Amino acid sequence: MSTTDRPHTRSGPRRPRMDRETAMRLAETEYARFLALLRSLTPDDWTRPTDCPAWDVRAMAGHTTGMALMATGLPQTLRQSMLAKRRGGDPLDALTALQVDEHADLTTAQLVDRFAEVGPRAARGRRRSPAVVRRMKLPDAQDVGGRREHWTIGYLNDTILTRDPWMHRMDISRATGREPELTADHDGVLVADVVAEWAERHARPYRLHLTGPAGGDFSAGSGGPELSLDAVDFCRLLSGRPAPSPTTHDLLDVAVPF
Repeated sequence: MSTTDRPHTRSGPRRPRMDRETAMRLAETEYARFLALLRSLTPDDWTRPTDCPAWDVRAMAGHTTGMALMATGLPQTLRQSMLAKRRGGDPLDALTALQVDEHADLTTAQLVDRFAEVGPRAARGRRRSPAVVRRMKLPDAQDVGGRREHWTIGYLNDTILTRDPWMHRMDISRATGREPELTADHDGVLVADVVAEWAERHARPYRLHLTGPAGGDFSAGSGGPELSLDAVDFCRLLSGRPAPSPTTHDLLDVAVPF
């Protein structure tokens, strides 16, 4: 049984919990798995709706490709940030809309080829990010479950930029009726990191049993609720997505960003 220690109150901008080498291994593997999923799609799959109402599968793939492109290095980060700022409105919404728009004119075959080229570059770019930069605070506060909080660049680089394509891989698999590729040494590690952050955010006793290849058993304290559900459904619920699950509890309303 894996056990999460009683979380402690954090101060300052949020930092990555995972060690650097593990985080970079997960990033490289996730880009490869996302590419494999794109390559498996049929022509009809690309127009299927996803649980992100504004995006079909193709738009979601365009966003994920654009986000990977942004991760290739500082020039792309600055370029996309500047163009998104010019659009106005919510910074994240403007950025993701830009990423979708910039890939909208590609054929699906070209989009797959684009991700095949960009994914490995993104993994290398993220690995090259220096420690002094990763310790810096992002300029804009982020909305997580209706609350504003600050992140370090390292949290974005090492954690969110892997959770984002992972969740969208789950979204596309769900939209197209595919079983996602899930393994304990990749998805299980990612899910365990989500559980640890979730436990830190709510700081209450719990016992959690997650099923499936990415699952495991987690707990903190005593006298808390006992929750049991699929590991992917757990992550989807924390991200604000719908997930079929017989388990309902206010702890599952505690948001974790993806």
